Amino acid sequence: MIDDDLRKAIEKLREQKAKAVLGGGKSEVERQHAKGKLTARERINRLLDPGSFVELGMLGALEKDAVKEVYGDGIVTGFGTVDGRMVGIFSQDYTVWRGSFGEVHRLKMNNVMDKARELGIPMICLWDGSGGRLELNTYTNPAHYSTFKRFAKNSGLIPQISAMLGPSPGNGAYGPAMTDFIFLVDGLSYVFATGPKGTKQEVGEEISMEDLGGARVHCQKSGLGDARFKTEEACFQAIRKLLSFLPSNHEEFPPDTHPSKAPPLTNKKLNDLVPSDSRKPYDMLKVVEQIVDRSDFFEIKPEFARNIITGFGRLNGHVVGILANQPLVMAGSLTIDASVKAARFVRFADCFNIPLIMLVDTTGYLPGSQQEHNGLLRHGAKLPFAIAESTVPKIALLIRKAYGGAKPAMGIDKDLGVHVVYAWPIAESGVMGARATVKVLFKNEIKSAPDPEAFFRDKVEEFRESTSPYVMAHSTFIDDVIEPAETRRRLIATLEVLLAKRKIPSDKTPHGNIPL
Repeated sequence: MIDDDLRKAIEKLREQKAKAVLGGGKSEVERQHAKGKLTARERINRLLDPGSFVELGMLGALEKDAVKEVYGDGIVTGFGTVDGRMVGIFSQDYTVWRGSFGEVHRLKMNNVMDKARELGIPMICLWDGSGGRLELNTYTNPAHYSTFKRFAKNSGLIPQISAMLGPSPGNGAYGPAMTDFIFLVDGLSYVFATGPKGTKQEVGEEISMEDLGGARVHCQKSGLGDARFKTEEACFQAIRKLLSFLPSNHEEFPPDTHPSKAPPLTNKKLNDLVPSDSRKPYDMLKVVEQIVDRSDFFEIKPEFARNIITGFGRLNGHVVGILANQPLVMAGSLTIDASVKAARFVRFADCFNIPLIMLVDTTGYLPGSQQEHNGLLRHGAKLPFAIAESTVPKIALLIRKAYGGAKPAMGIDKDLGVHVVYAWPIAESGVMGARATVKVLFKNEIKSAPDPEAFFRDKVEEFRESTSPYVMAHSTFIDDVIEPAETRRRLIATLEVLLAKRKIPSDKTPHGNIPL
């Protein structure tokens, strides 16, 4: 029989933990629900596998809070599983100190991030707080300063995923900006360096929270967000799906699946999706969906820099990163935003041993003073640099066109480290397109020709012959010209050759995924 002292100790423990579970208390929980928001623990329980959460630091509290039996210091931390795979997680608790950064708060956050790195497991960060805690002017432990250091130290070693589920200003904005992926929820997510009140006070600009740092702004304009969702539940489902494409750390390969039924290798639909006239637009997403298994493609930053597509899919069960130009937007040209978006995606894939498939159809880097003056060369160089630096298997497919510096930037350059390059029979490549080249080289001749239109047409055909995929194949600049319907089969076969003796190079130096 249990003795009285132990029974009383257990009762006291249960009482304290019951109060800790309530965070700031029933009234604060009700206020959170009234805003249409889940509590910190509810979010963890919705995201993780049922019953898998192991909490750390439940009773952590500042001395003055412990006296009041208010625990947690505004954050819930611990470990659990997603589809059976272990992850580290923290969830800011807005019911305690509005989820702000206090000393114990930071120590708990740092502790779980350190352990995630040591264990080699992904880190999931659920943000809902008011930034730095103004009420605290001194800290007894210098470790509270090093939260940013943890994000930087973990970068490239373990995947770091953020979900913005409430306000997140100041320190609470820079932290998630250092993680690999950021998901937001419409009507809940507000992320900014300085909020509307500070903005008005400092620069005199009046602006709402939504227009300053809402989900739409960060997914369409700033590029901070990787995707936005209508509900928290949809956001959690997306995190689970994203994790299904990622390894747990930089020393592992992404999780392959084995399709119960072998997907078809030949796809005749690809013969009908792309117009042979390089001036006509089409939706590259439809091409991607016909290439990946079960048309299952997880797009990253679908609303930002839409002239380029980035995301994850599978080829015969093998995880791949897809990088593709989008001819529907700016003719698939490379801009500053597109270059930065693509370069960071390439770097992430290289960090975590994810092979890259590049689908190429671009007019080149977008010309114009606005792009040039804003740093097109400085930012545009990030993409070919990232490709050249990467060591993962890389396959490029020239679908229709690639001109100028966009050729190496999109991987149509084996000397840049791209392992295999294919082209469709309608493809062309050169310094410029045939039409533009003729206009530059034969400007005067066109004007003086008896039949300018006929002269121009003949010259264009002549130059098209010199930029055809067969010329590139003859010189082994590309490895083969393939039929559109055979694309999936060739990509799978080539990928499996490159993966046949897959191992992480012994001389590969881990690198971080710096926010470009």
